[in-house]
Amino acid sequence: MKTPQLPENEQQRLASLNESGLLDSGTHERFDRLTRLAKRMFDMPIALISLVDSHMLHFKSCDGIANGQVLRDISFCGHAILSSQPLVVEDAQQDERFFDNPLVVGPPHIRFYAGYPLQLPDGATVGSFCLIAPEPRKFTEDNVSVLKDFAAIVEDEFAAISAATTDELTGLFNRRGFYNLGKYAITSARRRAEPLTLAWLDLDKFKYINDTFGHEEGDNALRAMASLLRESFREADLLVRYGGDEFAIIFSDTDEKGAWVAMQHLVEQARGFNQTTDKPWQLNFSWGVSEYDHDSNPDMTNWITSADEKMYAMKEKNEQKER
Repeated sequence: MKTPQLPENEQQRLASLNESGLLDSGTHERFDRLTRLAKRMFDMPIALISLVDSHMLHFKSCDGIANGQVLRDISFCGHAILSSQPLVVEDAQQDERFFDNPLVVGPPHIRFYAGYPLQLPDGATVGSFCLIAPEPRKFTEDNVSVLKDFAAIVEDEFAAISAATTDELTGLFNRRGFYNLGKYAITSARRRAEPLTLAWLDLDKFKYINDTFGHEEGDNALRAMASLLRESFREADLLVRYGGDEFAIIFSDTDEKGAWVAMQHLVEQARGFNQTTDKPWQLNFSWGVSEYDHDSNPDMTNWITSADEKMYAMKEKNEQKER
């Protein structure tokens, strides 16, 4: 088996993928319609839209195979993103790159693969539109042309999602909105000589909720957290679902002490939620706050790191208490 190489622009590619919000925006019916249509048009048992992260292959949509993740090192799509041209493997058992690949010798027993690379508006190749079959197939130039059209439609959808600043699941600002509005908040606070504090929040045992009660309940937990944020804080505060189970709040005209008091109020709100909810899970979280230093003028990344480190310190204390 040949492990796929890393693209020369790997760090920039990953940065574009993370900033696009595609990894955090969940599945979309419009993508599912495309994979269903592709299956019928090409008479293929499997069609999927993949995103290639640093170590994993994520399915944005899949039809004909269980949703999940695949290690990048054994993925066909890891090879597909290395070129702007489609990757067509008519018989994987006859291809030195894949004949002993775990996905060929084991489930789903791939023999045929056709993947068209997918790009973001900035040109970063982040995944592929794939067709898969457990037996060898021929793939004509006309087939490639149609697959290219499917990929172009997906890229248009990627562009729309990447341009959005609102998280579809929770209605809060997403990562792109956080960076865009966060920079404006810093500029505004500096101009007015006002304090500005960032709170970083991470749900505790979120993986347990997903694994035990299912991803639908995981989504419900994220929505519940978003509702608590809206109920607890001012309209002037910037509320963000940064990604996964991470949330951020930028408190305007608030120093670190004031943000700490505000977060304690959020803790009380969550406690009340847990006492009255009929959900099978509890809503708990760890958090940290960091005031923006106008004198040193840290960039957004350093500011996030400061709050994130304080959050993890609290998470470690919480985990120690449970042992």
